[in-house]
Amino acid sequence: MLLSIEHATQKILPPALAQVCRVARVDRQQVTLAVPSAAYAARLRQLAPRIAQMLTQEGWNLNEISVKVQAGLLQTRTNAAPVKDVTALDERALSAFETLQNNLRPGPLADAVKRLLAHHRS
Repeated sequence: MLLSIEHATQKILPPALAQVCRVARVDRQQVTLAVPSAAYAARLRQLAPRIAQMLTQEGWNLNEISVKVQAGLLQTRTNAAPVKDVTALDERALSAFETLQNNLRPGPLADAVKRLLAHHRS
């Protein structure tokens, strides 16, 4: 039920606010919305009457919207590892690195290029 109300609420809210707003609790005819900061809470309180009206029109028996600030709300979403866009080195790039390796003096840079080539050749 919470997820259904959350999806309905997210359709009503502006996109930036919909991304951070979560339905925390539904108790009788009151829904509690959680946001990560006071700025979001202030904006949500301004929209509360409109949200309640729209949810009622969609068939939810809700009369009151309360807002709660939960500082750690966004941390669970932002701690996810970012998706890496990886493109493999083609043969032309590998041959360029081989040429570079052949022209480098022995040292840390030459070792790094050697490891790079070994990694991409295997």
